[in-house]
Amino acid sequence: MSDACDGCGDSISDPLARTVRLTVDRSQVDAQRLCPACFADWIERYREEMQPEEHETIDDEIIVD
Repeated sequence: MSDACDGCGDSISDPLARTVRLTVDRSQVDAQRLCPACFADWIERYREEMQPEEHETIDDEIIVD
């Protein structure tokens, strides 16, 4: 079976397609079938957006008295 990539619109076969699903409180909000290149782009955007801002600090210090 061959479908179109939701990212770029190119035709992709099932073995190469990746499906990204977004769920909130166990309800599916969005699903996208992506070709390998668009999937790699999606992963990179996700990684960049999940990184803390340069001015943000993450307080991971644990103090035990």
